[in-house]
Amino acid sequence: MGQKEDIEKVTSKIILIRDTQVIIDRDVAELYGVTTREINQALKNNPRKFPSDFVIELTNSEKQEVIKNFDNLKGLKFSRVAPHAFTEQGLYMLATILKGDLATDTSLAIVRTFTKLRQLSRAMQQVNEEVAKGGEIPDENKQGVFKNLMNEVFADPLPVKVQKMTFGINIGIFKWELETTRERKD
Repeated sequence: MGQKEDIEKVTSKIILIRDTQVIIDRDVAELYGVTTREINQALKNNPRKFPSDFVIELTNSEKQEVIKNFDNLKGLKFSRVAPHAFTEQGLYMLATILKGDLATDTSLAIVRTFTKLRQLSRAMQQVNEEVAKGGEIPDENKQGVFKNLMNEVFADPLPVKVQKMTFGINIGIFKWELETTRERKD
């Protein structure tokens, strides 16, 4: 599975609980290729590694709300155990505990994806602020930075020779588009 599919898979599992983006333990288990029981056992055996800002234990009303709003979590209705919801930091901490190739690969994909997305977000925010203050369109050097970041974040693992991507920002009356072409090195 490529990075884009990995991002989509992880993103589809993210929900909002107590104004925090989290992934429910059942979905975490699916992503890491382990059972929910193993996830909960890791929590139980390592309480110091999972403070309340890393893992949220859902109340009964939160559990009912999740069951009502997310079809993929309907199975929680029959669970006697209160589900846990992992924040981004909780997922990183869990990665230090879980064993196995899939768990390792998933952890690496999560870390790399969040890192690249943050870099791209910071770069886009900086350009947005500069343009909003009356700045100029980014020069070739800065466009090259964007191209490299976009190629890393949105890398396509398929064996293609040339890939074109257009990314645009529309700020009121100003529109800036960046088209990048990437040649895959096989």
